[in-house]
Amino acid sequence: MSGISIKTALPGPKAAALIEQDHTYLSTSRYRMYPFVLARGEGCHVEDVDGNVFMDLHAGIAVTSTGHNHPEVNAAIAEQAGKYLHNCGNVFYNDKQGVYAQELAEATPIHNSNKNRVFFCNTGAEAWDGALKLARYATGRPNVICFYNGFHGRTLGGISSNSSKVVQRRGFGPLVPGIHFSYFPRSFPCPSNPPYPTDTAGCLEYLTDVLFKKIVAPDEVAAIALEPIQGEGGYVVPPKEFVQGLRRICDEYGILLIADEVQSGMGRTGKLYAMEHFDVKADIVTTAKGIASGMPIGAFVASDKVMTWPEGAHGSTYGGNPVAVAAARKTLELLQGGLTAHAGEVGAYFLKRLKEIQAKHPALIGDVRGLGLMIGLEFAKVDNGRTVADAAARDAFIKKAFEKGLLTLACGNSTVRFCPPLVITKAEVDVACDIIADVMATL
Repeated sequence: MSGISIKTALPGPKAAALIEQDHTYLSTSRYRMYPFVLARGEGCHVEDVDGNVFMDLHAGIAVTSTGHNHPEVNAAIAEQAGKYLHNCGNVFYNDKQGVYAQELAEATPIHNSNKNRVFFCNTGAEAWDGALKLARYATGRPNVICFYNGFHGRTLGGISSNSSKVVQRRGFGPLVPGIHFSYFPRSFPCPSNPPYPTDTAGCLEYLTDVLFKKIVAPDEVAAIALEPIQGEGGYVVPPKEFVQGLRRICDEYGILLIADEVQSGMGRTGKLYAMEHFDVKADIVTTAKGIASGMPIGAFVASDKVMTWPEGAHGSTYGGNPVAVAAARKTLELLQGGLTAHAGEVGAYFLKRLKEIQAKHPALIGDVRGLGLMIGLEFAKVDNGRTVADAAARDAFIKKAFEKGLLTLACGNSTVRFCPPLVITKAEVDVACDIIADVMATL
């Protein structure tokens, strides 16, 4: 696939038939952004069932980190599939899990640790639930503090920790008790002058002077848990001082710091983990999504001083599946072999191009922000003298971009997230930005 090529009306006839089948038999809870039906992919390009070729700027929500159909990842998968597919690594030993566990443990920065331990699971949501269980077990404390606009998955533990959209929580109560929320800083507050803190000092003060003094005692808090960059909440990058402030608070009160790196980790931000940008190490790190270039595997990592629970305290039948581990090992090799640095370089170029577009459309684009290839473009407008989110413009952009061959994805109140495969080139970024600029001119 050499580039974007739209040959039919969208959706084409084959796609339309498959979409009808999908809507007939799949759960009504599933949400689709536009009528695209994937048939095959290569690098940053994907082809639908009618032969239309698009540029993929969301990578299956930051999952296909090494691009679609990476030959080395595919070869690793095929080699392992030719040997054996499964042998429940929770009960039996195999020749793959321990090797990859050491590689991942040694690659993951953990606070005050001489040796890390790894638990393998299947998804980011499972990793999150496991991290919550571990934090409570390790500290003997029942409470966890999360952040407004955060997202941690769709399990019961995940939705109990989410506060990005009420639809994720409505109708599923009672939820997991003991989870409290604090505020996450924003450099671009929208709407303007909100009745809650958006700066670093205000957010930290709310945590210590309101939550700790009025809601939950700090010596009953097992963990403070954050996404180093909020994903579903709008691709919001906090100031370094905020993350460092959380580390100080955790150290003062014996609280564990959990970093949910499911979306921000595995090279996406130009470093293997986003926490490295803030010069802070967490006590527990969760990872999934881009960890295996599309194969289902997740993990959480902690020091051997924290991960001390007994046999049988936690488990997974499929966690660390050997085929997924083979893909994950090759993905980590590619990330450490230059792909992470490439993501940082190309991401900086992408951010620069988007800011140039923003400068030409200040009435549409309120903010452009991000690290590496984790970039958010927020649509905003002025209404009665106040800056407010413009979800309608965001949604119109996504629709028009799709019609021109770009696959993008929404997040937050009015943000488009760009999280393409990490193999994207500057030339491909230029193609994407030319289309983005053209769409902006039509809105």
